[in-house]
Amino acid sequence: MPSKSTSTEKPRSKAGRQASKASIKPADAIRLLKADHREVKGWFKEFEKLDDEAEKLEMAKKICLALTVHAQIEEEIFYPAIRGEIDDDDLMDEAEVEHATAKQLIAEIQRMKPGDRLFDAKVIVLGEYVNHHVEEEESEMFPESRDSDADLKELGAKLAARKQELMQKLAKN
Repeated sequence: MPSKSTSTEKPRSKAGRQASKASIKPADAIRLLKADHREVKGWFKEFEKLDDEAEKLEMAKKICLALTVHAQIEEEIFYPAIRGEIDDDDLMDEAEVEHATAKQLIAEIQRMKPGDRLFDAKVIVLGEYVNHHVEEEESEMFPESRDSDADLKELGAKLAARKQELMQKLAKN
């Protein structure tokens, strides 16, 4: 007779184990932000392969929503906490300016539709811009943050909660 699964048994698949770990142990701030980076980078690659205008529009909306939420949680929670922990005001200032520029491009894309002159170019340039920003965060800001006294697990929990709240709110719009 097969044994019944109990809640104390470990999930057998790697994906199941990872999902269980994620539900028990929140990611630290850097892991959460890096996961966002990987996700949106993949969407930019997908966008470049699309030909169908409806699919391009949906992918652009998905990218813009994700980046809007990501930028907001960084600006509200991560950047203020890290600014006080690392001694690199120039890096933090540049990140803020890069966010402002990305938000401007996102607003322009959101007012457009596929087929409009420069729509594809703006999405592609946004992707290149985001790649540059991600490279700076992951090669400079994140290592400095890891070396600081910041509680990255607590920040991760705050980021995850705020991200969920914003995704629910903004996805309705």
